[in-house]
Amino acid sequence: MTHGRYTLLIAAMACLSPGLALGLPDDAAPGHASAVDPRIGTGGDGHTFPGATVPFGMVQLSPDTAMPDFKHGYKWAAGYQYGDSSILGFSHTHFSGSGHSDLGDVLVMPIAGEVKTEPGDPERPGSGYRSRFSHDSEVVQAGYYAVTLSDYGVRAELTAGRRVGWHRYTFPADKPAHLLLDLRPSIYDYPGKVLWSNLQAHADGTVTGCRTTRGWAPGRELCFAMRFSRPMVSRELTNREQDVPYKGFKGPGNQPQDKDAQNGRALVGVFDFGKLDKPLEVKVAISPVSAANAVANLDQDGKGWDFDARRAEAKTAWDKALAVVDIDAPAAAQTQFYTALYHAMLSPTLSMDANGEYRGPDHAVHTAKDFEFYSTWSLWDVYRAQQPLMVLLNPGRSTDFIRSLVAARKASPFGILPVWAYQGLETWCMIGYHAVPVIADAYVKGVRGFDAGKALDAMVASATYAPYGGLGDYMKLGYVPIDKEPEGASKTLEYAYDDWSLAQMARAMGRRGVAATFEKRAGNWRNAWDAKTGYMRARKSDGSFREPFDPSVAGYGSDYTEGNAFQYSWYVPQDVPGLIRAMGGAAKFVAKLDGVFDAKVDPAHFKHVEDITGLIGWYAHGNEPSHHLAYLYDYAGAPWKTQQRLKQIMESQYAARPDGLAGNDDLGQMSAWYVFTALGFYPVAPASDAYAIGRPFVAKATLHLSNGKDFTVTAAPLDDAHPYVGAVTLDGKPLRGSVLRHAQILAGGELHFSMQAEPARP
Repeated sequence: MTHGRYTLLIAAMACLSPGLALGLPDDAAPGHASAVDPRIGTGGDGHTFPGATVPFGMVQLSPDTAMPDFKHGYKWAAGYQYGDSSILGFSHTHFSGSGHSDLGDVLVMPIAGEVKTEPGDPERPGSGYRSRFSHDSEVVQAGYYAVTLSDYGVRAELTAGRRVGWHRYTFPADKPAHLLLDLRPSIYDYPGKVLWSNLQAHADGTVTGCRTTRGWAPGRELCFAMRFSRPMVSRELTNREQDVPYKGFKGPGNQPQDKDAQNGRALVGVFDFGKLDKPLEVKVAISPVSAANAVANLDQDGKGWDFDARRAEAKTAWDKALAVVDIDAPAAAQTQFYTALYHAMLSPTLSMDANGEYRGPDHAVHTAKDFEFYSTWSLWDVYRAQQPLMVLLNPGRSTDFIRSLVAARKASPFGILPVWAYQGLETWCMIGYHAVPVIADAYVKGVRGFDAGKALDAMVASATYAPYGGLGDYMKLGYVPIDKEPEGASKTLEYAYDDWSLAQMARAMGRRGVAATFEKRAGNWRNAWDAKTGYMRARKSDGSFREPFDPSVAGYGSDYTEGNAFQYSWYVPQDVPGLIRAMGGAAKFVAKLDGVFDAKVDPAHFKHVEDITGLIGWYAHGNEPSHHLAYLYDYAGAPWKTQQRLKQIMESQYAARPDGLAGNDDLGQMSAWYVFTALGFYPVAPASDAYAIGRPFVAKATLHLSNGKDFTVTAAPLDDAHPYVGAVTLDGKPLRGSVLRHAQILAGGELHFSMQAEPARP
């Protein structure tokens, strides 16, 4: 569960009612997009957004319900909480399921009648421009969102293209129609976040602007271009800097003149259209580079005025993306599956203009040639399942992802791959150099179309950059010393895995020297193992373990990152047999793993660490370090326990309702875990060609592979009375062991699970 904790190279400032079923709208046409319900995860700690976007699109046009203040942060990381009753406006950029918040750029609000230019208090209706709404008026589909703003009687509809957000507002005929543009608020706002902004109204009716913020990625610039389907009757551009609660800054005061342009920290535009007998359509293009590029994006991607056609195109884009898997399952299961697949296809996001220009981590403008540049990388999360899922289902897209990572490294002032980046800029959040396994996993599984030599050089550079997160000491000592670097146990373990993944790619390329170096480093996990206590622990520079030790302790600055010893002591995906031996053999390994799941743990134990959620004993499904644990029974000869635990997790941690995700979706990682598990296998160690066998949760699933072949998974009888796997066959022949190879999937054919009532023990 990525949270807003920074691993710094430089000093930079920088996750409803439970019984409510979600029905699909009556006007949803056939196609897998119709099975998607974007409301899943918008309540609780799922941190997803309900608005309109297309697969991996640059625009995420969605309602924001949070107050524009610093207090509304964690739970409003996507701008929207299902339990809220009023809408601030509709903005064009959002994270999906992140544990930290930012974005919420270019916020617009349709207003009928009197115009208020301050947001107002949701507890005092009418105190500002925000409006109440009812969920009964919402229509939430893949690529489309609609709601009635009850305070104005305005029907708001949103859809999106790759770089353009489309709005359609139906106003009451008897009240003047206005559109408010507020460049002050953003998600997780705080005093002084907006460093500068500009706003300009052009003679042809186009409105452009840019703003620079000192948010999670300091100095981020986002520009836009906006056009309307009806001519403006009047407009007012206002700089309200005297209202910005920024200590030490004294602005020039309100300037309500009707100027063609305004510059400052607190810009508001109000555009008046008189009384309308037809809906007002608005189209907005964004750019990470310039207002001129935003206009060019609008010219290329935003032609014409046909909202319904754009809505149909968005649905078609989702139907095409989701058609890669067909499943046979009840309607509720289809909703969960395709919503999970939908969430897994939101990030990384396109971060490149129509002319190929993008913003790099050096804040300079670069040009992509023969590939599309993508950003929004929560790499501590997505390397585990979301990116391996893309390698399996859409390897062509993975090629662009990898070229984007390598291009970002080339533009990095430090010469390393992204850690947690968005819109091209770096945040340094979380630990590890997990762009490495993303690239290695793709290469080992046959993805090509990128310069493997340059990619490997980038991987080595990231793995040997001494100033990063204790890497210098790690390379000298074989571990990250806790007296010099926080969370030393986690960093040692994650670096060791990343090293192993690098070695796999190097060996596949024939780079034996590089492979040998990093295979040796991959064994550093042993330096965190304390045989006396039976846990992974942090050592000090003198080699001793830090004392006192309590395996239940978690928190920032502890031995572990968003976890404790019960969770992190299993993080050796590259050498599970070695971990089993260290723990005293298979029987003790299984007993200890059972102890993790069966422990009685009060959730209040983690109240100070908001990311650790979805508890089953010490197992925390709402946080990524636990995601492979249920599959580890396979390695110890107890696959029936994997099957048992998977059923327990699927039934308790996922549901088709707003609070249906146990924790932050983390840019699709939680959802990708669901997709893989529903299919019956999971990539425990990305950069290996092996998947651990679990058990399916759909009766039939057919993967339509990019090589033109189909791979089908079937299970029978699939019901609660038959929760265990009796036998597994591949094309009618027994599948030995608990491993499925990537090449076996690519060859096509049928993987069949014969289900039974009792465990199939040896």
